[in-house]
Amino acid sequence: MNPVCRLADVTIEAARSALIAIDLMPRIVSQDMGPHSGAAVVARSAELATAFRAAGGVVAAVRVERPGVDEQPPGSGFVPEFTPLPGDIEIVKRTIGAFSRTDLEARLRDRGVDTVVMAGLATTMGVESTARAAADLGFEVVFAADAMSGVTAGEHTHALTVVLPRFGEVLTTAEVLARLR
Repeated sequence: MNPVCRLADVTIEAARSALIAIDLMPRIVSQDMGPHSGAAVVARSAELATAFRAAGGVVAAVRVERPGVDEQPPGSGFVPEFTPLPGDIEIVKRTIGAFSRTDLEARLRDRGVDTVVMAGLATTMGVESTARAAADLGFEVVFAADAMSGVTAGEHTHALTVVLPRFGEVLTTAEVLARLR
């Protein structure tokens, strides 16, 4: 028996949902990714963020900083298309996942969030690590498969077909948008 609650054909209630976009930063977006380019991931993530905000959902923009250094490398802020807006949650993480040693869980719970939609870079790093923690914390997890990408196409595909379905529902951006109310 699979313990994951499937959201197939279920509406994503914006008032109880958050888009979590991982590491949409120039220095990461510009890297060679597969199968989706950084620019494509940013565009789809921005489309999701616009829809979440319009529907009354939460947008959490997450970026990483290297711990123990005086100055972060160039390109460590958010890409212009994903600069957090008033009302968004901004998280700066210093680990692979966005929940460890941050207040992301508390901030989501304060807003009544019980479902998270994952997007960003890279699929098997920040996205997967954050999603695993979200599932452990009792959140329903949805993956916007084409609003994320892996370091390689094979790695991304393996994650979407083998690993991530064990933690939540894998949908396209269009499917997430169609279910968002």
